[in-house]
Amino acid sequence: MPELPEVETVRRGLADRLSHFRIHDIEILRERAIASPGGSSVFSDALTGAWVGSWHRRGKYLYAELNEHEAESTGASRGLWGVHLRMTGQFLWVDQEGDQTPCRHTRVRIWDPHGNELRFIDMRSFGEMWWVPPSQAPETVITGLKKLGPEPFSDSFNANYLQRKLKGSSRSIKAALLDQALVAGAGNIYADESLFEAGIAPHTPAGQLKRDQLQRLRDALVSVLERSIGAGGTTFSDFRDLEGVNGNYGGQASVYRRTGQPCLICGTAIQRDKLVGRSTHWCPKCQH
Repeated sequence: MPELPEVETVRRGLADRLSHFRIHDIEILRERAIASPGGSSVFSDALTGAWVGSWHRRGKYLYAELNEHEAESTGASRGLWGVHLRMTGQFLWVDQEGDQTPCRHTRVRIWDPHGNELRFIDMRSFGEMWWVPPSQAPETVITGLKKLGPEPFSDSFNANYLQRKLKGSSRSIKAALLDQALVAGAGNIYADESLFEAGIAPHTPAGQLKRDQLQRLRDALVSVLERSIGAGGTTFSDFRDLEGVNGNYGGQASVYRRTGQPCLICGTAIQRDKLVGRSTHWCPKCQH
């Protein structure tokens, strides 16, 4: 599943490619891709003719501002266009001279007046899109937004916050990091990597961590996420950016999917366990 760095990479690609983009036509090839009330007909009617404005990310959710006119400051709002990639969702940009034959996993096709196309491709068909009317708050339609904790880059995500939220918790710190209500956007890959960088064993009960350990963990998570965003996301999944290129972070991973290989710091073989149903990679010597 795409995590925060991959979703942020997609956000930047959409902001670049859909600058000055007016939605001329929409084709919905899989009805379940549209999750907002009214289904595909309401979604298509609402977006057709709108100018796509600024793109935003909240956790693993994306949403774009829709405007009546190209200049955002002068046009009335047409609401918001929300997206969640889920496990295998991805966007592909196809310019007017490009291949016009969509693959069988294409779920939504969106064109501008010049014939340029944005395709939403989703092999597992779990990805979702929403239209949020201009009079409504995003979380009233995209209800998953209500459950999200702070962004890892925000001032509110700090050691004091973690200490307060994790006090008395017996669940593993790995399980806590996967909880989107604790921190928005982190997932399996970057939980493993940040725990390694912080020197904390993934099995450690979250409530037993001291404040200095939580500070190291917070700093490590931010650092790992920033590096991965700079690398355009990870190569470990089916993730592709709008140009069909996958990320470069995989080659920088310290523990994830390096089972049995020597730790880059101490040389001890990296171990793999199952925690909360997820593969967990760690160094038994560096993480304690």
